[in-house]
Amino acid sequence: MKNKKFIYLVALGLLLIPLACSKNFLNKTDTQATGAQALFHTPQDGISLVNSIYDGFQHDNQNFLLKALWYNANYCSQDFFNWGADVSYNTYLFPVDFASLAVYWNDSYQGISRANSALPIIAQMHTQGILTDSLANFLTGQAYFLRGVYYYYMACAFGGVPLELNVVTNGLHPRASQDSVFMQVASDMTTAANLLPWPQQLAPADLGRATKGAALGYLGSAKMWLKQYDSAVTIFKQILPHYTLLPNYMSIAEYNNQNNAESIFEVQFQLPGGTTPDWSYNNNEVTWMSSFMWPWETSNFGYTYANKLLYTSFEPGDTRKPATIIGPDDTIASPGIVAIGGIKNYSQVIQGFNGKLSLPASHFTGTDGKIINTCGKTGDLWTGDQPGQPRSGYYGMKQWRDPNVSGNDPSAIDGATHIFGDQNVTLLRLGEIYLSLAEAEFQTGDVASAAANMAIIRNRAWGNTTAPASAYGPDFMQSMLQEYRHELGGEVSLWYNLRRTGLHLAYIQNNFGIAIPTGHDLLPIPQTAIAVNPFLKQNPNY
Repeated sequence: MKNKKFIYLVALGLLLIPLACSKNFLNKTDTQATGAQALFHTPQDGISLVNSIYDGFQHDNQNFLLKALWYNANYCSQDFFNWGADVSYNTYLFPVDFASLAVYWNDSYQGISRANSALPIIAQMHTQGILTDSLANFLTGQAYFLRGVYYYYMACAFGGVPLELNVVTNGLHPRASQDSVFMQVASDMTTAANLLPWPQQLAPADLGRATKGAALGYLGSAKMWLKQYDSAVTIFKQILPHYTLLPNYMSIAEYNNQNNAESIFEVQFQLPGGTTPDWSYNNNEVTWMSSFMWPWETSNFGYTYANKLLYTSFEPGDTRKPATIIGPDDTIASPGIVAIGGIKNYSQVIQGFNGKLSLPASHFTGTDGKIINTCGKTGDLWTGDQPGQPRSGYYGMKQWRDPNVSGNDPSAIDGATHIFGDQNVTLLRLGEIYLSLAEAEFQTGDVASAAANMAIIRNRAWGNTTAPASAYGPDFMQSMLQEYRHELGGEVSLWYNLRRTGLHLAYIQNNFGIAIPTGHDLLPIPQTAIAVNPFLKQNPNY
């Protein structure tokens, strides 16, 4: 059971920090004191302390997950576009005062500072006998894991960043190199992996917490960035026996299949029972990522839309296509959405069909004369109601899975139609591990094993039959880039994997005809961070 909880944590001057609200493992606590001696005197206090570190993923309207991680991973890959003020990700022309940069930077360092503060407190509680050996190890492992995750994504996005590893700091450190940050990630993940259990060893109440598998996953990825491919192969192989590829690709992102056997690390959301998913629960318990990624015609949002080139890039027979992207004349294939009747039952579609929106009713009428049940239609694409800023008519499907999000005018929070949901966001899963293992094996010269592991992913994509040879030619790494694209598109890692290969500039040029400005494959350091730290140097060419 999950409830909102609060704890007072002294960390870089931060007090009264709201804790993450996550499926199953967060229990209600309200500690009204500010001193460590008063706060941390029971095992639950130690658990609550670590829970606060997870909050960085979820607070502030999930802008860290959405406008930092997701936007960076998908807009920079050019498979998705922004309709709005965050178009900088698509153009690679980032103003140094771009708001999303500060969200990425500040939320990461908030999580890092909380982890730094938690580690000595957990150690002290252990020494005092408040925490058992097993609980102290579990909490310590989570703190190291979470610090490593924040640093991992910072290095993926910004390159080198300052390494803050102590509780007391003036925050005025120079940038470490990108390799140094990934070395720290590897160190944190090694420590975490030695302390955390495998998912099969978790108590049911701890579902959603970091595990040994998650730590090894990020450890292997850090080794890939460091080009230590032999080590990465060994690490990734440790993970494989503890997770299972789901046989049906569509089921990976299904709302009713969260925390499944393929999932390695998910950010958890859950609306408290008996409550309405409205603005009062939009920080921790629920997310509005779905509404951001649907057509305007179904949600009144539609700030994210897909590139038709992604739609046409899938090979015939690839079952990942309907699970990833939807276009005109397509019905939704997600079982959870099919069960509620599909597109025709969304509030805004009904309003449009009844002539109550700014677009004509014909825009919401199918070729059979009935209310439309496809994502637009040929000749009348669903591009929104702003003629000067049309969307493509193609939209992502991986966040279009929560049947409780019905879509409507956001002012109509009436308990019947909703723009918020509580679908988890998966950051790492087994499908990505298989592809990264294949890439690492190829880099070590083990081409046969690399091809075999890529084939495992492709065969699943073709319905567990033998997939045809890649349509992208005999160059293994070029085929690998497309496998990353089709396996992970619309999730939270594509751009980072592309950049990690070093082939990303040519990939964007060859697939989209875009030359990324020199140095702009990295995000700039936020101007607000440079303003308070004279030792910070901006990324070149900004």
